[in-house]
Amino acid sequence: MKQKIIDPWGSGLLEDYGKIIKDFGLEVFDAKLFPKPNRLMRRGVVFAGRDLKIIADAIKQKKKFYVLSGIMPTNEKIHFGTKMVVENIRYFQEHNAETYLLVADLEAAAARGVPLEEARKRAMEFHIPAYVALGLDPKKTTFYFQSENVEVSHIASEASKRVTANEFKAIYGSLEPGRIYSAFTQVGDILYPQLKERMPGIIPVGIDQDPHIRLTRDIVRRMKDKKFFLPSSLYHKYTPSLDGSIKMSKSKPESCIELPEDINAAKKKIKRALTGGRDTLEEHRKLGAIIEKDMVFELMKQHLVEEDKELDSIYKKYKSGKMTSGELKELACDKMEKFMNNFTEGIEKARNQINKLKFVKFK
Repeated sequence: MKQKIIDPWGSGLLEDYGKIIKDFGLEVFDAKLFPKPNRLMRRGVVFAGRDLKIIADAIKQKKKFYVLSGIMPTNEKIHFGTKMVVENIRYFQEHNAETYLLVADLEAAAARGVPLEEARKRAMEFHIPAYVALGLDPKKTTFYFQSENVEVSHIASEASKRVTANEFKAIYGSLEPGRIYSAFTQVGDILYPQLKERMPGIIPVGIDQDPHIRLTRDIVRRMKDKKFFLPSSLYHKYTPSLDGSIKMSKSKPESCIELPEDINAAKKKIKRALTGGRDTLEEHRKLGAIIEKDMVFELMKQHLVEEDKELDSIYKKYKSGKMTSGELKELACDKMEKFMNNFTEGIEKARNQINKLKFVKFK
């Protein structure tokens, strides 16, 4: 039987989310568990997690918990998956989570060969401002650089003693030195907020990052004397490629919209996208769209339409044939232009406030 591997560094596509839930022992996400679920939660884009009840209870009982995420400063642009992570961070932030955002400069150097100074520059000039533009509240966020956080390195060192090479390979599929180093550093990051005070924490990520969560949870079980809480996690689906593939990928630039991107280029991609429109207008008016195949509607559902009533209205018009795929694309283009303008303006505004951010000072 072939071993099941999710590769956080790879480009493999996950075709069956239900199968992933079963194979990796995840919990199906239930939006009713959380108060005032956000758009991604309500619409099933968030689909699974681990130990979600402890976080839901912390919110409802106003107990301390944290949310943590990391920036990998390897590129000069980000993607819609990052936008979903930020939106979920913002949700927990608005429900009183202590919020941590780290710059994974050590991991960028070890796994991707990006020098520390270059990683810092990219983080300060683009990535952190982009997170703020997408909704992160910088006033309620604690920032740090991996390379400066000795406590993270200490946890990583201790964690590395609790896992065998075979166990690591079973999770990640390989034993490349850079990846081993990166993985244990991530364990240190995930547990770092608990050094100050033991409390539950949640890590919102794409499903491809689940190996890091599993490794950390295994290590916590073997470090019972430390009394760490097992980290919880929250997983969102991929934003599908505009050509119908399950995941937007930079390997298919014609079907992937990056953030930021020239709006005219983005509109051209939307207009070429796979839709659920029928072959002829007459047929479309009679039968309506096959929305399950429509990548433009999915893009709007995940990212461009905030209000459920508006999305439902679009759905009904398109499903009934009253709205054509061309009209849907025009609407998506208008909404994408508004979003992209707000995003780029938000980045510029956030850059002017970068010196006011709360970075952890290490001795």
